[in-house]
Amino acid sequence: MAVQLVWFKRDLRVQDHAALAHAARGGPVLPVYIVEPDLWQQPEAAAQHWGFIRESLLELDAALRASGRPHARLHVLVGHAVPVLQALHRTLGMAAIHAHEETGNAWTFARDRAVRRWARAHGVAVHEVPQFGVVRGLRDRDQWLAARERLMAAPLAPWPPAELAFAPWPLPTPAGLDPVAWRLSGDGAWQPQPWPTAQALGLDPWEPPARQRGGRSAAQATLHSFLHTRAAQYRGGISSPLSAPTACSRLSPYLAYGVLSLRETVQATRTQAQALAAAPRGRDNADPDTAHARRLLAGLRAFESRLYWHCHFIQKLESEPALEHHNLHRGYDGLREHDGNPVHLEALHQGRTGWPLVDACVAMLRHTGWLNFRMRAMLVSVAAYPLWLHWRPVGVWLAQLFLDYEPGIHWPQMQMQSGTTGINATRVYNPVKQALDHDPHGVFVRHWLPALRRVPDAWLFEPWRMPASVQATCGVRLGIDWPVPPVALDEALRQAKARLHAWRNRPGMRVQAQAIVQRHGSRRGMPAGRDGQGREPATRRRPVAAPGQLSLW
Repeated sequence: MAVQLVWFKRDLRVQDHAALAHAARGGPVLPVYIVEPDLWQQPEAAAQHWGFIRESLLELDAALRASGRPHARLHVLVGHAVPVLQALHRTLGMAAIHAHEETGNAWTFARDRAVRRWARAHGVAVHEVPQFGVVRGLRDRDQWLAARERLMAAPLAPWPPAELAFAPWPLPTPAGLDPVAWRLSGDGAWQPQPWPTAQALGLDPWEPPARQRGGRSAAQATLHSFLHTRAAQYRGGISSPLSAPTACSRLSPYLAYGVLSLRETVQATRTQAQALAAAPRGRDNADPDTAHARRLLAGLRAFESRLYWHCHFIQKLESEPALEHHNLHRGYDGLREHDGNPVHLEALHQGRTGWPLVDACVAMLRHTGWLNFRMRAMLVSVAAYPLWLHWRPVGVWLAQLFLDYEPGIHWPQMQMQSGTTGINATRVYNPVKQALDHDPHGVFVRHWLPALRRVPDAWLFEPWRMPASVQATCGVRLGIDWPVPPVALDEALRQAKARLHAWRNRPGMRVQAQAIVQRHGSRRGMPAGRDGQGREPATRRRPVAAPGQLSLW
């Protein structure tokens, strides 16, 4: 029987893997992950992404082997997708390729189209199933929510499927080389080699020393701790960089790379919330157990609404791939494209803007690969407004720093926070005010910026205002030990807001914005943060712009 190839991409799991379950019903399965050199040359790629994927692939391989079926294992292949698939077809004969739909960047979109062209020409069927609540070829945004909810409510795909059998790999694994990767050589032969390193893929080998680890075991532990304990901090705890590392779910990299399926996460969240809601408890909110249960339930409900918005934003890129490179509202073309100051961009890259909260956030990102949503939004806002940088180069840089880089969330968020969607309220974050609101005692800033630890509270968030006598006392010399900001913050913010609002009020801008809302806006009656059940409105609702503050990153 011809082989059913399962192509793992950003779905690195066996649990609730619909493509794998579907393939098992058709015949012997060959599980494959392709390390594509050109993909790793894309500007957003970073060594931490490959490190996380490598750890997840090792556990995926172990899970396949644990099924106990003969020939069970993951085959890691190195090469360009079409030649790799061509060689497999020539050697094994493929009946079909099975995969999850991927809403990736422009490169993966072009790669997938090339694979489909090759498959049609060679009589190989291609079966793709939804990975998230995203509808490919969606024509009417009013139909999206019901489709998303049907997918989230459907039973999880079984593991292992009853019909599961594996196709044998035609070559023996060399002794002492496990795990092995097979590289397709120029003459079409498979050459065994160790799994490629970040350097072999052309990446800078540096990784954040405290990034989250990949793999299913870490993902499950993170999910369990959030659902049963940490979600109690979620409401009220996700904005401050002090509380957010534990208050946030920290599931984003596991969802981005499909180590957890979104459906199993939604269903696990609903199950835990239902159990908490049904459990008997006292009326006394002063009782610690009662108060914790109420906070936990409220956090889970708020979190589920964020999972809804996760799919809502990815649908934007699915429906309009050009927004990765072009302003969603084309009326904003020319707003920042020709004014970018490389000195400003370099200051941001180096975490030397002179604004302490901004530079502390960059330091945390470099160390952990993660930052909470409000601080991410603040970074983008600072880049877009006082530094007046275009969102695209800033977005590429942040994509490298974010372990959880998810194109369908990242690029719409970059544009939303930069003010180029035309449908969202202008979000201009003053980094001094944000520091006073979310780090009032300077704990976060002092932790990540040792140079400022002796600066008195009165000057900590505005060190450029320190008198010479204070600089001498705390050992921080402006322009030497601490950078002077590249622009005067208050004046730069004032000018940026005036410039954006003047642009927004130009003729024809509102008409284009209304068309964008119709195409991409949410619908009234959808989850807005508290209910989160994804219920379909009883009647067609007037489309509205999505809210501006959502912890999606």
